[in-house]
Amino acid sequence: MSDRTAVLDVEQRPALPVWALLSLQHLFAMFGATVLVPLITGLNPAVALVSSGAGTLLYIVITKGRIPAYLGSSFAFIAPIIVATASADANAALIGCFFAGLVYVAISILIRVFGVGWLLRIIPPVVVGPVIMVIGLGLAGVAVDMATTGTGAPDGTYDGVKFGVALFTLAVTIGCAVYMKNFFSMVPVLVGVVVGYVVSIPLGLVDFGPVAAAAFFAVPDFSIPFVTYSPDLNGAIVLAFIAAAIVPVAEHIGDQIVLSKVVGRNFLRNPGLDRSILGDGLATMLAAILGGPPNTTYGENIGVLAVTRIFSIYVVGGAAVLAVVFGFIGKFAELIRTIPVPVMGGVSIMLFGIIAASGLRMMVDSKVDLSQKRNLVIASVILVIGVGGATIQVAENIQIAGMALAAIVGIVLNLALPGRPKEDESEAMFDSLD
Repeated sequence: MSDRTAVLDVEQRPALPVWALLSLQHLFAMFGATVLVPLITGLNPAVALVSSGAGTLLYIVITKGRIPAYLGSSFAFIAPIIVATASADANAALIGCFFAGLVYVAISILIRVFGVGWLLRIIPPVVVGPVIMVIGLGLAGVAVDMATTGTGAPDGTYDGVKFGVALFTLAVTIGCAVYMKNFFSMVPVLVGVVVGYVVSIPLGLVDFGPVAAAAFFAVPDFSIPFVTYSPDLNGAIVLAFIAAAIVPVAEHIGDQIVLSKVVGRNFLRNPGLDRSILGDGLATMLAAILGGPPNTTYGENIGVLAVTRIFSIYVVGGAAVLAVVFGFIGKFAELIRTIPVPVMGGVSIMLFGIIAASGLRMMVDSKVDLSQKRNLVIASVILVIGVGGATIQVAENIQIAGMALAAIVGIVLNLALPGRPKEDESEAMFDSLD
């Protein structure tokens, strides 16, 4: 439960001028990570902003306006999107994202019927933690290549100037996260990108030509199935995204627990975890239909709420509306595209490391005992298979690789090895939030 009084509670609506300022502040906290995912994966950042805002509004409707949560681009799907785009195209990746959203929807239905205990027994922290670590460690090479070559390609040529910009951006991001106070400590990525961008201008790494040529108002380059392209179902890609969806579902549960403690309301009971996951899934499906990356509830959102004590659903909704509006401002969209790759590489080094460390933290917080052979085996196998990039050829055109294979193997080991806890305490944990 929350031990501090809210400045604005969930149902409270501030006056219009204050509302606009608070909504803009909230969006800034979400902005850096939201546009980072499409910039890394090659998707359109303007579309990502629109799908993020629209997905958040849909989430608010599904959860009856009771959960102050902003949905941004999910880092869990970066690797599958990159692999799918390389082996097929971006549209194939978007189809995979759509099916990932369907997994959320199916899980929400099962939770409504059977409760949540079964899910936490299938994907306990000893499985989810190492898989999250695989996400971060598997992307380490991408971050380093972005920083050192300025292209993100492993066969690029090392460039000392670009690497210097990346390291400077990284230093600013770390400094902001560690030394800044209050709101600014919640937006280190945004601050790092802005400062790195400014430094890149005199070095000739920024071309403002596209910004000058862009129209002020422009419809984003949406990728809509049956409208802008004919969807082609690829079994291997779909399986990869379905497997990848397991991790953000587990993270979603953790986020809702923490958010409930911060706000002082049991969101797992009211409006219910089933509605929360359903909203997340439908938002992801909407994003895929528009051409954006999958959405997920954000840790940055919880951080801002904890610092500002502004829990108003109207502020979160206002941030979502602003995201949609910014997505249709052509010059703003082109400005995002001019962010140099080394700048994104610098912040990615920290972000991807944090993802890996958060997996370890999950195991520590959940008191996973690695002195037990069962837990040690599960964690070890997941890490090596995921980071090593192991692949299984299921059929001629269907293979399961990397993080997807690691997640599946982890689930199988958890269910097959003896010693799995028989009693699930999730319901008692949910009651403790009341």
